[in-house]
Amino acid sequence: MAKRIFVLEDDHDIRDVFELLLKEEGYELELSSSFSELKELLKKSVPDLFVIDVMLPDANGIDVCKDLKAQSATRNIPVIVMSANARSKQMSVQACADDYIGKPFDIAHVMNKIDKLLLKPL
Repeated sequence: MAKRIFVLEDDHDIRDVFELLLKEEGYELELSSSFSELKELLKKSVPDLFVIDVMLPDANGIDVCKDLKAQSATRNIPVIVMSANARSKQMSVQACADDYIGKPFDIAHVMNKIDKLLLKPL
């Protein structure tokens, strides 16, 4: 069964990159551009991994990560936080994120992080 990834990113171009990349690698994917959209998706199912941008229209990705790690249904699901702000890396550690991606990012680097967290053979 394919692993499911929820990507929370408000930049349309970055969401498109993730969609192409992850579907090509055989992952199931749910895309959202706001925290409110993500909350609606979570009412239907939970993923195997979250990829969350820090700067969102209706939330801060660091706070979203903290919220996910505080809830029993999602606390054990790996979260990758991504940001163009270097300070966000330290904040993501404090939010208990499982990994961090700096923007701009290298696609191979991102895939290695995702595959590692989902224990997919490289």
